[in-house]
Amino acid sequence: MREMLENTKTIAVVGLTDRDGRASYGVSRFMQQQGYRIVPVNPRITESLGEKAYPTLEAAVAAHPRGSESEIQMVNVFRAPEFVPEIVEEAIRLKLPYLWLQEGVVHEEAAARAEAAGMRVVMDHCLLKAYMAEGWGRRV
Repeated sequence: MREMLENTKTIAVVGLTDRDGRASYGVSRFMQQQGYRIVPVNPRITESLGEKAYPTLEAAVAAHPRGSESEIQMVNVFRAPEFVPEIVEEAIRLKLPYLWLQEGVVHEEAAARAEAAGMRVVMDHCLLKAYMAEGWGRRV
């Protein structure tokens, strides 16, 4: 987990909402405050946390291409487990290095598929809690 967090600058958050009080919003806001760039992926919103939202992971990656300062390294998933296989296939196709499935998001088969494709995977863990457990301070 530490390696993933140290090697990530930009996180695409699939399922991020624009509503305060939701887990995806709170976790993403915290990570943004720690210096990570957050890229919302949700077809139902136009922006969240001051960042433009994208309808798909593919659209988000196209807007933040490999080699750019805002290149996406991690996909953080706040969707129900039944949506994970589709997200994983898209992340594999886009050659993203890290997949983080939030607490309660468990899909063993999809996680194994991602790992077999070379992605590093964390499943059923809260990104905020993992960050805090490391005792890290603000990155910026």
